[in-house]
Amino acid sequence: MTLADPTALPDDLIKEGSDAAFMKDVVEASKTQPVLVDFWATWCGPCRQLTPALEKAVRAAKGAVKLVKIDVDRNPAYAGQLRVQSIPTVYAFVNGQPVDGFQGAVPESQLKAFIDKLTGGASGDSDIEQLLSLGEESLSLNDLGGAAQAFAQVLTLEPGHEKAIAGMARVYLADGDPDQARQTIAMAPADSKDPLVQSVRAQLSLASAAPSGADAELEARLAADPNDHAARFDLAQARAAAGDLAGAVDHLLKIVAADRDWNDQAARKQLLTVFEAAGASSEVARDGRRRLSSLLFA
Repeated sequence: MTLADPTALPDDLIKEGSDAAFMKDVVEASKTQPVLVDFWATWCGPCRQLTPALEKAVRAAKGAVKLVKIDVDRNPAYAGQLRVQSIPTVYAFVNGQPVDGFQGAVPESQLKAFIDKLTGGASGDSDIEQLLSLGEESLSLNDLGGAAQAFAQVLTLEPGHEKAIAGMARVYLADGDPDQARQTIAMAPADSKDPLVQSVRAQLSLASAAPSGADAELEARLAADPNDHAARFDLAQARAAAGDLAGAVDHLLKIVAADRDWNDQAARKQLLTVFEAAGASSEVARDGRRRLSSLLFA
């Protein structure tokens, strides 16, 4: 007995639709899996660009979504009901209802992102994830232009994407523009739990709290009196604002070691902000938390 190829795509993955078969091919079929409806016409130039790309994206999704193509000249009824005013227009149906859509010929990357969003990423790693990775890599190489471009592309595909918003804000921070970074991160929800969003907000908090005094003056005060916790705290803030988070941690831990309750535990509280700015998985945060725990529970 010959077994069916489990990787073979369904025969009805892409089909020519009609008003007569719309309920069966689209409404009923979408109750088991998402269905895209491509409203097109033979005379439409952009349709000739979109349809092949759309078919390619649907095949690449490997059965996660179906495509029904409707020629609006021959089948005007449902196009009229859905108020299709220009073509090509694509609607996505789920559970018998239209849930999303777009008009015009769009890039293949946007088609893939559209399907990934619709299917919960069933078609594999989305372009959004690839762009985010590219942005992170560019940031690590100090290629701020490349990073900005990658994060901006994500926001074009998915406006409001929190990691991309945080990425753009980090680009501005790296470029020495905290005001623009602050405006950018404000695009994220105020109650966002995304670690990158929280990290940027913590970095901005550290920058805004930095003292106006020169480092040399603070270091001179510490040289004269190592127990001048106020000077050490201000120096830690200056280090953090300058991006030297490890240096800030060292100074704050010295305060905790000498007097953990100084100024209502200000040093310990500031350490938590520094850890958040560095990122929970960073070496600065991991090493700092370990050292803090050894001091508090010794």
